[in-house]
Amino acid sequence: MQLRPSYTTNTLASESPADAISRHMRWQIGLALAGILLLASLLGYSSYSVTTVLVPATGGVFREGVAGNPRFLNPLLCEANAVDQDLCSLIYRGLTKINKQGRVTPDLAQDWTVTDGVIYTFRLREDQFWHDGQRVTADDVLFTVGILQDPNVMGLPDLTVLWRTVTVEKLNDFTVRFILSEPYTPFLDYTAMGLLPRHIYAGVPAVELASGTLNTNPIGAGPMAVERVAADHIRLQPHPFYNGARPYLTALEFHFYPDHPSLLAAFIADEIDGVSTVLPTDIPLAERRDDLQLLSTVQAGYLSVVFNLNNPNAPFFQEKAVRQALYHAIDRKALVEEVVAGQGIVAHGLFLPENWAYNPNLTEYEYNLRQAAQLLDSAGWTDSNGDGVRDKDGRPLQFLLHTNDDPQQQALIERLAQDWQRIGVRAAPTPVTFAGLVNDLLVPRRFDAALVTWETPGDPDPYPLWHSSQAEGGGANYAGWRNEEADEIMEKARSITNEEERRQLYWRFQEIFAEEAPALVLYYPVYTYGVSTRVHNVQIGSINSPAERFADFADWYIVTRRVPANQAAALAPPTPPGAVR
Repeated sequence: MQLRPSYTTNTLASESPADAISRHMRWQIGLALAGILLLASLLGYSSYSVTTVLVPATGGVFREGVAGNPRFLNPLLCEANAVDQDLCSLIYRGLTKINKQGRVTPDLAQDWTVTDGVIYTFRLREDQFWHDGQRVTADDVLFTVGILQDPNVMGLPDLTVLWRTVTVEKLNDFTVRFILSEPYTPFLDYTAMGLLPRHIYAGVPAVELASGTLNTNPIGAGPMAVERVAADHIRLQPHPFYNGARPYLTALEFHFYPDHPSLLAAFIADEIDGVSTVLPTDIPLAERRDDLQLLSTVQAGYLSVVFNLNNPNAPFFQEKAVRQALYHAIDRKALVEEVVAGQGIVAHGLFLPENWAYNPNLTEYEYNLRQAAQLLDSAGWTDSNGDGVRDKDGRPLQFLLHTNDDPQQQALIERLAQDWQRIGVRAAPTPVTFAGLVNDLLVPRRFDAALVTWETPGDPDPYPLWHSSQAEGGGANYAGWRNEEADEIMEKARSITNEEERRQLYWRFQEIFAEEAPALVLYYPVYTYGVSTRVHNVQIGSINSPAERFADFADWYIVTRRVPANQAAALAPPTPPGAVR
């Protein structure tokens, strides 16, 4: 028996083929819509359950305002101009660099050895390149030093005098040897000088390279290369062959302004993102801005009042008690807080606390008017005629106090004069031009007392400023201080390489200097940098000079993107082999 299907009466029985197809398509569309809704729900749930973070992304241009214009984009000449220092620190590199502790660390050099205190052998890194892609070699080192050794080169005494006593040898393409005529430990500081590429400048006479600007197309090995030079700005781009961390930012522009007060105004007008130097007078306004972050660090240097110990018009400076009394009479804490808006750290010695040679146990001249008065009384300085000025043997305790005509420097000497007036000492604030201060007063030793700022990066060797041999001629011992024990310490310390032995010698030197007080060290200056809050991860750390503020420029960023937190590390821009981000 054959079985047949049994049909019941319903709408499908009479459905046409076209209607069946249409019904089937509607069913598929419905399923697809349901799937989409389900997927959307899952994604929505995921957006609430997966944490996302903002990470740096490549892009953005950082615009910085600087006071002045570049003069010499030349590593041999850049030290005289702050804008040149900024640019040269980014465009050029030396064999070494100097950290805030006063120690020399490798840069283009991989390492070095010192033999018998006079032979320095450097091994260059073999993976370092100039901006045009050519490899940095020992030939470039010999070429740069050769410029300074050329007898026709004049005008660079600080460099040429030393380098002309050094024998330079190429051992192979990446090894050079320097042979000194005698032990001189601070020699390593000189190896931080920026190098020039031989293949670019070999045809230029040394005398031109030692005096030329190189401004049109400077080629170096630094992390940034010159992209464009204009009258009002210069644009740098990341060095395409740099074997280090590559910046997130695509360019760095320096915009030139006539003076420092113009910089904050330019920032407010949204012309720049960075204020290269925030003046103490601008600190209150800068602190009130929500769109400006301020970063500060202590500079390697100090301000001090230098006494002319050999001036017959002010013989009282030869008396240690007078110098110590003047020290105790200065309210240095108030001076820093009120005159320079807190942009300083009260100093008790020549060396910064970060320096490896700093002695933390020095005599501290605290503000103490009673002790100052007692010192002067004991030395025979009293106000015999009631005119408010102490005197002895008919000579009043009064003198001229010079400094340069910078408004802040003037305010400082006026405040010092007020402090000293309280103990019966009359100092006449006398500002002059910077050139006049140096050339007419300090160098010829025609001054009573002067407020001077010293920059002290690198090796702590105090010989150039305080050895008795530097008290005459072109030396910088303007005070004319002579101390036999201190001289012996300075001579020995610069001729040995053992750091611990040198430390012990310099500790004793600092004790002698603090006791003798041939100069009154006031404070270490603080450098303050202003950066827009739209620029992230800006840190300037511990630096020797403002030019070093871009040491971590590769980590700065403006552009961001949002990614899942667990992917943040993997999505970071790649870092070249051997580099650290």
